[in-house]
This record gives sequence, C-alpha cells and structure tokens, in this order.
Amino acid sequence: MNILLHSLESYSTATISILDATIPVHDYVPLDLSKNNRELIDLDITDYSVCQDYIDKVLKDNNGSIAYGGYLEQRNLYSDKDGFTSNNRPIRDIHLGIDFWCIAGTKVIVPIDGTVHSFKNNNTIGDYGPTIILKHVLNNTSFYSLYGHLSEDSLAGLEKGKEFKAGNQLAILGTPEINVNYAPHLHFQIIYDLEGNEGDYPGVCAKADLQYYKENCPDPNILLKLKG
Repeated sequence: MNILLHSLESYSTATISILDATIPVHDYVPLDLSKNNRELIDLDITDYSVCQDYIDKVLKDNNGSIAYGGYLEQRNLYSDKDGFTSNNRPIRDIHLGIDFWCIAGTKVIVPIDGTVHSFKNNNTIGDYGPTIILKHVLNNTSFYSLYGHLSEDSLAGLEKGKEFKAGNQLAILGTPEINVNYAPHLHFQIIYDLEGNEGDYPGVCAKADLQYYKENCPDPNILLKLKG
C-alpha cells in the first residue's frame, strides 16, 4: 500500500483534470457537504433539487464551474436511503471518494492510463447508477479507479480490457433520474483491493469500518493534486 501511495504522489506534479479539459482548474471550487457545515442545518440535502440549489450558490459565490470535495466527509446526504440506514447495520455516512458536482452531460476524463475492469448500472435508489471501474498499474502495483453517476450511454460499447489513455474521454455525467436521485456529479474513488467486486464497490462506510476503508481507498487527491 505504501508503494501505491508513493506511486500516486509521484505520478505527476501538476494538477490533473478529471472533467472536461476545457474547464480550467481555477474554476474548481471546494465544497463542504459534511454534517459540520452549519449552512446545511436547515436544508434537506437528500432532496437533489435542494442540494443542487446549494451547490449552485457555492459556485456562483466563488465564480466556479465545478464544485468538488467529500473525501472522508461524514454526511447527512444518505439519511433517507434504506441501504445506508437500515437492515440492523451501522449507519453508513462517511464518503470514500471525491465528488465533482457539475452539469449533466459534462465529459469525464481518464486521469491515468488504464483498462476496463468492469461496469454496471447500479440503479437502486441512492447507489451509483451507471458505473465504470478501470484497472491501472504503476510501478508494478495494481489498483483501481471507480467512476459513478454516469449516463446510461456511457456504458455502451464497453468491454473488459478496453484501453483508455490518460486524457481520453471515458463517459459523461448522468441526470438525477439516471444517477438514482442525486444532483449531477461524478463520484471518483481509488481502490487498492476490489475484494472480488464487479462494477461496484462501497463508496460510503460506517464509522466502525473507517480504518479499513481509509487504507483501501486512499485520498484521490494524492493523484489529482487539486488545490483548495
């Protein structure tokens, strides 16, 4: 794992764009959707339209085009979704990737050379919707990147082993009815061990499991190097 972290850190000294390359990096605005954000206390951000209105306000106030953040944030965003709060299991509310909130149809760009590992439409409410997982190898170490909340068309023509080079377009962002009830965004997550999963992997965990997932899903910004 330490080898992977070093490889991600040393891959590039420059910031890597993960969405439409024509959008400048200075248009990326940090976003806080955590339980600690007092601006969200009276907002029902489980309603995607309310969440979108808040994101739009943050972008307008900061002259931005893309709002991003969320790694290891503890959120109320999932409190209305059965898969996160029921079945006599600990509540899952800690986010394991970085979200990039932008308009539906925005291009998703591959940040590093990879091949298609698997893909799936995870269409249960609160899940990822259309999802792609790529496999990468750096310094003889394999790892994976997951892209969730895509359009259905993004899965068309894919096959396991298909190659993508850094900078290639992988997909586009889906609409709320396709990405299963979220404001349009990309969920981007780095995973060391997929544990046998195909086209899916937990993107939110319970506090009791945080140490494991923190180690298995390192901060994507180690690779992307977004400032903010």
